Amino acid sequence: MSRRKTERLLNLVICLLATRRPLSAEQIRQAVPGYDRDGDEAFQRMFERDKNELREIGIPIDVVRDPWEDEPGYRIQRESYELPEITLEPDEAAVLGLAAQVWQRASLAEAASGALLKLRAGGVATDQPVGTGALELRVDTRDPAFPALWEAVRDRRVVRFDYRGAGSESVRARTVEPWGVVSRRGRWYLAGFDRDRQAPRAFRLSRITGQVAHVGKPGVVRVPEGVDLRAMVGFPDETTDERVAVVRVRQGACEGVRQLARAVHPGVDGWDEAELTFSDPERLAGWMASLGGDVEVVEPPDAREAVIRRLKGAMA
Repeated sequence: MSRRKTERLLNLVICLLATRRPLSAEQIRQAVPGYDRDGDEAFQRMFERDKNELREIGIPIDVVRDPWEDEPGYRIQRESYELPEITLEPDEAAVLGLAAQVWQRASLAEAASGALLKLRAGGVATDQPVGTGALELRVDTRDPAFPALWEAVRDRRVVRFDYRGAGSESVRARTVEPWGVVSRRGRWYLAGFDRDRQAPRAFRLSRITGQVAHVGKPGVVRVPEGVDLRAMVGFPDETTDERVAVVRVRQGACEGVRQLARAVHPGVDGWDEAELTFSDPERLAGWMASLGGDVEVVEPPDAREAVIRRLKGAMA
């Protein structure tokens, strides 16, 4: 099944689960990304195929016929969709949790959340828990390099990227045979063999600048037996000391920043001032840069410079 079709089916499931009332085919067409907006016949054929495929894999789609409406409505009853309580052993739960963390980083979650936003924008009331529970990210992997590196590890494919070393402003190109992507203390690292240094190395994802390029064919990378990826990222010079960043936040925006801030002070001219605790300026910069013109990092200087550097890189 193609990625595009997978995303469409997932969005359809989320749409029919989230709505509080049955939706007509036309409402679904407008809310779910991936459906043909032009040809009515093409949409009807695709929608019928999607409904049949979901029913074949056990997802119950109810057809509700309202005598006051011309067209039938569709929805998925959560009671018939949800699984009964499952008991897992601790090791089984750990494995499933790790798999869920990786999946939730994928763009599928972003696309499904987009379907909910379109539903609400169209005036369709949705159940909030569907959007904030099943699709909420549980591990922070905002680093732009993560998807390409994860694919490279999966495909055993060499990568090339520009990397800024710790405590340095100089950026150098690195060619790496990726062995794995590892999380340590809330930060993500690529562990692998650095062809330029001819030695195993670990690279913090937040220090990778620009795009990650895949080099050569898949299947050429071999992970040495017995290699300990977690030991490779166990740098003694890493610090976990927390600091405080002062961030100007546009009024009426960035609710997530406000909720995570240790304090928010009302400001003037349409801006408030938030205090955020952080330990890694690059990680904070990735978050702030993603919020665009709704935030401005005031201090400390290294965090502010990291945001400016990311924004300049995006413009370039």
